[in-house]
Amino acid sequence: MTEFAPDAGFRKNRKLKDALLQHKALSKAGFSERLFGLLFSGLVYPQIWEDPDVDMAAMELCPQHRIVTIGSGGCNMLAYLSKDPARIDVVDLNPHHVALNRLKLAAFRHLPAHADVVRMFGMEEVETNSLSYDTFLLPNLDEATRCYWNTRTNMFGRRRIEVFNRNIYKTGLLGRFIGFGHLIARLHGVKLQEIAETRSLREQRQFFEDRIAPLFDKPLIRWMTSRKSSLFGLGIPPQQFDELASLSAGKSIAPVLCQRLEKLTCHFPLRENYFAWQAYTRRYPTVDEGILPTYLKSENYHAIRRNAGRVEVHHASFTELLAQKPANSVDRFVLLDAQDWMTDKQINELWAEITRTATQGARVIFRTAAEKSVIEGRLSETIHNQWTYLRERSQALNTQDRSAIYGGFHIYEKAA
Repeated sequence: MTEFAPDAGFRKNRKLKDALLQHKALSKAGFSERLFGLLFSGLVYPQIWEDPDVDMAAMELCPQHRIVTIGSGGCNMLAYLSKDPARIDVVDLNPHHVALNRLKLAAFRHLPAHADVVRMFGMEEVETNSLSYDTFLLPNLDEATRCYWNTRTNMFGRRRIEVFNRNIYKTGLLGRFIGFGHLIARLHGVKLQEIAETRSLREQRQFFEDRIAPLFDKPLIRWMTSRKSSLFGLGIPPQQFDELASLSAGKSIAPVLCQRLEKLTCHFPLRENYFAWQAYTRRYPTVDEGILPTYLKSENYHAIRRNAGRVEVHHASFTELLAQKPANSVDRFVLLDAQDWMTDKQINELWAEITRTATQGARVIFRTAAEKSVIEGRLSETIHNQWTYLRERSQALNTQDRSAIYGGFHIYEKAA
């Protein structure tokens, strides 16, 4: 188990700095990168924003598969366990995400029942969650993770774990960004949470066209979305903002964001899309309102609990972990949107290790802010020729991604 510094800030987190910083500190681009790094050094994603059902369909997971994935909020790693993979290695440069992933794994292994897991990760205002942590999880955590969740971090002297007594999804960089978005909408007379009152796709579209879409024509919102720092709260670094801006005719990316929210709001029934519930109501649906995330569904509980011991969480970069693995030892690679941040050199170093460690028929999946695959035209010919881009399958699955915030979903398969 790779050790990590649970409270390492951006200045102390060399792994994160190496991944983010590409320009000199006194340059405009360098300042943006460092500002993003400071914000990104705390908890960013209480929930991962990639659809795990799309991931699993793309990977065609089988019981013998060995997976390496980026952790983020930990939801998808747990969902993959429902397919009985042989092993999952989780990597993340953010120590807060490392602690969250390890906590979620411990919860499945040591909380008494499925209902206890749902209360901790799927419900809000459950004041007994920290007591469940003390009773069942605390004795079973490694020292660094225990230290992280026991740390008292605010003026009220609360331990970090007590956020689960309230609503963790209102915290973290993303949770606060969504809350700020709700505030801006309210200033323009729109209560986003009222979408929960809709009962059909037709009503959802009407809500979007009447209340949400007009917000993107407001001067304040167009001004805000023309600034790179405005989307740092979504975990979108300067490089990824540039990718989104390339899709828009003007400086503002308001039209692109409006298009992505149209998909989130109108393409899937609300009761089937827990991503929309988090965006618009800042919570998960109740049993009567809709479905929970894949990892919290009752039908997946026993498989995840049984397989949780097959996961190891590392405070490391993807390339760093793969460099420690033998050749032909990994079947599936999940990169999320990390390559949007990378230089050509970093991408080629990553894919060199992916290619070395990949088994025959291995698959790599990732997402991009823009529509096109970020490795095309950037990956060396020698490496690129060893992989086949499953373009049609990628495009088909992209339309099914309920999170709706990415422009492209991509699948590459190791050529025979």
